[in-house]
Amino acid sequence: MTQSIASLVQRQREFFAAGNTKPVTFRLAALASLAAAIRRREGEILGALAADMKKPPFEAYAAEVGGMLDSIALFRDNLSAWAAPRRVPTPLHSFPAVSRVQPQPRGVALIIGPWNYPFLLMLDPLVAAIGAGNCAVLKPSEFAPRTAAVIVALIRDTFDPGFVTVVEGEARMAQALLAERFDHIFFTGGIATARLVMMAAAKHLTPVTLELGGKSPCIVEPDADIRLAARRIAWGKFFNAGQTCIAPDYLLAHRRIAKELLTHLAGAVRAFYGDDPRKSPDFARIIDRRHFERVRALLGSGTPFIGGIADEADCYIAPTILTGVTPDSPVMQEEIFGPVLPVLEYGDLGEALAFVNGREKPLALYLFSSSPKAIERVRNETSSGGLCINDTLVQIANGHLPFGGAGRSGIGAYHGKTGFETFSHHRAEMERGTWLDIPLRYPPFKGKPRFLRWFIGR
Repeated sequence: MTQSIASLVQRQREFFAAGNTKPVTFRLAALASLAAAIRRREGEILGALAADMKKPPFEAYAAEVGGMLDSIALFRDNLSAWAAPRRVPTPLHSFPAVSRVQPQPRGVALIIGPWNYPFLLMLDPLVAAIGAGNCAVLKPSEFAPRTAAVIVALIRDTFDPGFVTVVEGEARMAQALLAERFDHIFFTGGIATARLVMMAAAKHLTPVTLELGGKSPCIVEPDADIRLAARRIAWGKFFNAGQTCIAPDYLLAHRRIAKELLTHLAGAVRAFYGDDPRKSPDFARIIDRRHFERVRALLGSGTPFIGGIADEADCYIAPTILTGVTPDSPVMQEEIFGPVLPVLEYGDLGEALAFVNGREKPLALYLFSSSPKAIERVRNETSSGGLCINDTLVQIANGHLPFGGAGRSGIGAYHGKTGFETFSHHRAEMERGTWLDIPLRYPPFKGKPRFLRWFIGR
């Protein structure tokens, strides 16, 4: 296995060294081919996502297929400008000269994808890698095998394997890939695996991008539109059965409106999924039994205001809102990654911010408020990968915004131009003229210090 992986990476290095990926025309053609392949296989993709986790067709298209096509379109519209060299000023002491920054592809990238959005989060980083001119090896999650199979077929039928290829397998295969030297490693997943990725990358001093997660708070102030907030929170939390890295992980509700908010949350869940969400075609399932057991164990952390029902045979956990939760409850100790929303109350915004800031920096932070002063406080007094005011999840759909974590929720970012820059090396270039050569820098230095100070301190 190790030999075959080494040969695979070497083939990619040879493809890259031949200069095939450097022309922008090649990259644009590759992105167009990828978009066409996705459109041709749309039915297969949606079917695979349904088979892996009963993902509703609307959610699957909106978040995965449509999201991919949007990402490709953004790159195709802007790639020529992003890839062009950028002139920068040249200081007087280097006159005459021209200075510029030239984006260059890094080389061969390894992209390791997760299972919760197994199509989007496998291929979206690939779009950035292709756009920046790299070759790529993809490792999809083994926990979404039908989607992985579609990705294998799609990539095989679209690209030369020396350019882009897919390697399937479990943890041993990932370890074999990480033993090789890549020019960039892009990983989406959990913190424990991210540590192993960083350890492997350190052996070769390979740069990494880590898209992780954490407990993303949602603060609801008393001046918010409570009914609207409830709808948007319920939608963001229970989309994909809560298996979204930026889903609201816990709710901080001001005491004055907590009961009203709970009532509207329960009403939104019933409006979305009916009285028995198990029968709804619009509610996904937990990916497998292991994750089902993990999430089910968290149901005992409080009192279900709604939900609390679990069916092991179907990997089903009902949309659940928990009250009576304390900061020490098990559900507050780890990222939930499932359809369980614990609710805690607070007395004033300062108390809520202290609670958030006393924990690891989250991937996303949500605030519902109509107060400019409250919004500005949250902007100035918190740190998180992203911030969304008066909605949930939608920030990720804007390709012009960088997506990434802060602290333990991630290293680096991508999407749009940020993704292009992540997979690029920005080479500093200076071209000096030869018609003038000021002798100040050359020895002997006697009598020159005052001129040097004038140049530097002017």
